[in-house]
Amino acid sequence: MRKQKTEGDEKVADLTPMLDVVFILLIFFIVTSTFIKETGIEINRPDTQTAEMKKTVSLLVAVGADNSIWIDKKKVDIRNVRPMMEKLHAENPKGGLVIQADSASKVENVLAIMESARAIGIIQIAIASEQK
Repeated sequence: MRKQKTEGDEKVADLTPMLDVVFILLIFFIVTSTFIKETGIEINRPDTQTAEMKKTVSLLVAVGADNSIWIDKKKVDIRNVRPMMEKLHAENPKGGLVIQADSASKVENVLAIMESARAIGIIQIAIASEQK
């Protein structure tokens, strides 16, 4: 005898293995991705001929054209630069400091940031520039 088809006899694909694979790929991409640190302000970097890439950067400090200082997307007063850098340096003590100074900013602010970095023990200090 022939079996009559009913509405409940449809074949359904089991999506559980596919969801497992998707979640494993998602975890893989999250773990292996690198995150770009931002300072919070657009900087017009000076041009240089001897620029080189830094591999381990834990601190990014930006000095804008109006001499405002930005750390971790927050505008910081010059008196609060050292405590902020101490906090961020404690999270990753192996990394160095990169100062992104606008070409129109004052040198005094950059020097103050460098002195604060040396005072807390950061020895790898670089100034960001555009390679010409």
